[in-house]
Amino acid sequence: MRRGIRFGVDVGKARIGIARSDPDGLLAVPLETVKRDLEGDGHVRRIVELVEEYEAFELIVGHPLNMRGESTPSTEDAVGVAQALAAIVGVPVRLLDERLTTVSAAKQFRAAGKQASRSRQVIDQAAAVVLLQDALDRERQHDQPPGIEVSTS
Repeated sequence: MRRGIRFGVDVGKARIGIARSDPDGLLAVPLETVKRDLEGDGHVRRIVELVEEYEAFELIVGHPLNMRGESTPSTEDAVGVAQALAAIVGVPVRLLDERLTTVSAAKQFRAAGKQASRSRQVIDQAAAVVLLQDALDRERQHDQPPGIEVSTS
């Protein structure tokens, strides 16, 4: 298992959930919800600031395919954000299939007796935690980085 802090990035239309791992890559924890800047790149710049602040060495961005494994408009949006990050962040950016991460996070909130509609920002972070924890577990199990690295070319 590679040592260092990784970020999980759950891209949504209005917000982007960010999670981070501990340096040993054992546990993912919520970090921040970044508001989407639909007119510019403010959300990308904020994520880059967080990467620099926490000295993350890799970003795992959720790749939201539909249940048949096909691309959707959300897939294209997430890939666009991943490509924008890869172009400027200075660390590898990887796409990882994230089917059901937001659904899983919302179910966890309901199971805890909380209303998902009142906790959207926290759910975005929780979805990023589910995504990143999945990536950490996959890497530990297969001894290789999970997902597909985003090309900067």
